[in-house]
Amino acid sequence: MASLFNKFQEAIRTIAKSPMFARDPRHLQFEADVNRLFLYTSYSWLGENAEEKDAEEIIDLASKASVADQQKQVQENVHYQLKHMCQSMDNILCHDTTNDPSKEPSEAHNHSRRSGLSFAVGGAASSNKQSAVIPATRPLTRAELSKKFRDHFGYTLDIGPSGIPHKDAGQGLFLSGQANVGAVLAIYPGVVYSPAYYRYIPGYPRIDVCNNYLITRYDGTIIDAKPWCFGRDTRELWDGSDLVDYNAMPPKGSENNSDRVWRMLSKPLEKSVRENFGEVLERRNPLAFGHFANHSPKGSSPNVMICPYDFPLTEKNMRVYILNITFGGEETIKTKRFGSFYFKSGGSDNQAGDSLVLKTLVLVSTMSICDEELFLNYRYSYSKRRPEWYSPVDEEEDKRRWS
Repeated sequence: MASLFNKFQEAIRTIAKSPMFARDPRHLQFEADVNRLFLYTSYSWLGENAEEKDAEEIIDLASKASVADQQKQVQENVHYQLKHMCQSMDNILCHDTTNDPSKEPSEAHNHSRRSGLSFAVGGAASSNKQSAVIPATRPLTRAELSKKFRDHFGYTLDIGPSGIPHKDAGQGLFLSGQANVGAVLAIYPGVVYSPAYYRYIPGYPRIDVCNNYLITRYDGTIIDAKPWCFGRDTRELWDGSDLVDYNAMPPKGSENNSDRVWRMLSKPLEKSVRENFGEVLERRNPLAFGHFANHSPKGSSPNVMICPYDFPLTEKNMRVYILNITFGGEETIKTKRFGSFYFKSGGSDNQAGDSLVLKTLVLVSTMSICDEELFLNYRYSYSKRRPEWYSPVDEEEDKRRWS
C-alpha cells in the first residue's frame, strides 16, 4: 500500500503542472486542489486491498478527466464516507432506544420531544422548523459518543493544548486512532453565509477582526463556526444564535489600533423575523471540530486539507449529522457583484428539478495519521497583514488563491 501511495504523491506533483489547468491564477489553484482531492479521496475509496492496476487507472483518469468530472467524483467519494459515518452514529444513538435499559421508564415511552425553542420564540413558533419534533436518542454525553464512535469507526477527534511552540497557538485538534490517506476526518460546523448575506455576519464589514473561526470557500461562501464552539451534550434545534459577544472576545494574536476601531464601529444587520431559521442537529457529533485545526508550524507539512462539500438536502437521514445551517434558509439566492460588494438580484436561482444543497466543508487527510495533531494550510492572503506566527506552506499557492 505504501508504494501505491508514493505513486499517488508523484501524480499529485506532476499533474498540478499540467497545461490542462486554467491560466487564471485563482482558478488554477482551485483546479489543482480539486485534482489533489480527487487523488486523495479515490485512494481512500480503493481501500487496503487495492491492486496496482486500480491505482494506475485512477492516476490516468486524473490526468485526462475534466475538472468538473473530478469535482463530481470528489463529492461522491466524500458523501460515501460521510454516509457510513452517519450510519455508525445512528447505530450508536438510535438503535433500540425504546428498550434501552439506561433510560428511565418515563423516558423510554417518550419517543420524541418538542424543541425548547418552540416555546421561547412566541409567534414565530408556528413555523415547521421551530416546532420541530426531536426524536429520542440514547442519553450519551459527547465524550461517550466519541468513544463509541472510535470503537466503531477506528478514530475520533479530541481537543487539547496545541503542540505548536507559540504563545498564540491555543487549542489544537487531535486525531485519536488511525486514519488512512483521503479519509474525511472533520466537519467544519456553523452558520453558512452566501454572498447575499455578508452584511449579517457579526463584525461586518471587518468580520475577521474578532473571529478566528471564519473560513471561505472558493465560491465565496463563508462559514462561521464561532457560535458552534464545542457543541453540546444533546440533539436539539439549533439556529446559530448562541450568545457570543464578538466584540468582547479578543482576537488570537496581536491587535492594532485600526482593528480596535473597526471592532467598535462594526454594525452588521440584525436577523429579521423573516430570516428565522434552524435545524435539528446532533450537537454531540464527535467530528464537529474542523474549526480547531491549527495552521502547520514552520518546517512541517499539513496532514489535512480543506475539501468543499455540497451536502444534498434530499438525504434526510443524514441531515441531523451535517452540522451547518444556512443563514436566510436553505434556498439559493441570485447575486451580482460590484467591486468588493455582492447584492441580491431577483429570487431563487434554484431551477425546477434541481435539488438543493448545503454548502459546507470537511477536512480530508493527506497522509496516514495515527494519534497526532491535525494541521492544515490556512493560506492567508499575502496582501493583508499576517500574524507573526504564520509561516506560508507555499507562498505561490497563497498568491494564486487570493489573486
